[in-house]
Amino acid sequence: MEYLELADFLRKRREALQPEDIGLPRGRRRRTPGLRREEVASLAAMSTDYYSRLEGGRGPQPSTEMLAAIARALRLTLDERDHLYVLAGHGIPPRSTGGDHVNPGLLRILDRLVDTPAQVLNRLGETLLQTPMDVAFEGELTSFEGLERSNIYRWFLREGERDLYADDAIRANHSRVLVSGLRSVYATDGEKSRAGTLVRALLDGSGEFRRLWDAHEVGIRHVGVKRFRHPGVGELELHCQLLDDLEQQQTLLVFTAAPGSVSAERLELLSVIGSQRLVPTEN
Repeated sequence: MEYLELADFLRKRREALQPEDIGLPRGRRRRTPGLRREEVASLAAMSTDYYSRLEGGRGPQPSTEMLAAIARALRLTLDERDHLYVLAGHGIPPRSTGGDHVNPGLLRILDRLVDTPAQVLNRLGETLLQTPMDVAFEGELTSFEGLERSNIYRWFLREGERDLYADDAIRANHSRVLVSGLRSVYATDGEKSRAGTLVRALLDGSGEFRRLWDAHEVGIRHVGVKRFRHPGVGELELHCQLLDDLEQQQTLLVFTAAPGSVSAERLELLSVIGSQRLVPTEN
């Protein structure tokens, strides 16, 4: 089956996206308007041949997972993403809490944070995107499936998750923050939502979660500065900054070190060491 309108839409969106939009240098020899096909394919984690066949109108019907990856790679707005799904023969995906489509504005910011640990999370604590530096900082967090996609679920029910945190006071504060945030989402979305499913699983599986849920706390905040201990680079003191996207109901989380500090130097070293996990020591 041919998807000629889909092919035309993909081509025109690719040509409209500039290398600078995704943090790539333009280079002197670039003649292609916008991005190259291989660049889009790389951003979408698919083969160049597969993407080229789609853009040529020769490919099979792409799955919703493939479309989500392409929408992210092309930095589509929510309306453009919906149009992409329709052209590919799928219905418009629901715009619900916890959706995986990241606003292109947040993506542009993330593209420029090449030397900074940063990630985008939805309201259920699911990590949607990470910078390579963030993977080095705390490990790969986007590959979990099911309820384990939520860092709230993993915190209370996944064995070994708390080994990262060396201090009981930090663990207690982090638990309160997670429960407080989930309660706000649950109050908004209701018991039949994905938040409701997550709450029921946690109430069934964790006595600590039940106790904190019964306390009915809301608005508990993380501290702005945290100290971590990394087995390769040692202690790090990092500032935690949050940028909320109210339309998409997502949050950009960024960790930075004071310029010229020992922690800044160690962050640079961390980018060389690669993907290892950090252990916070104290707030």
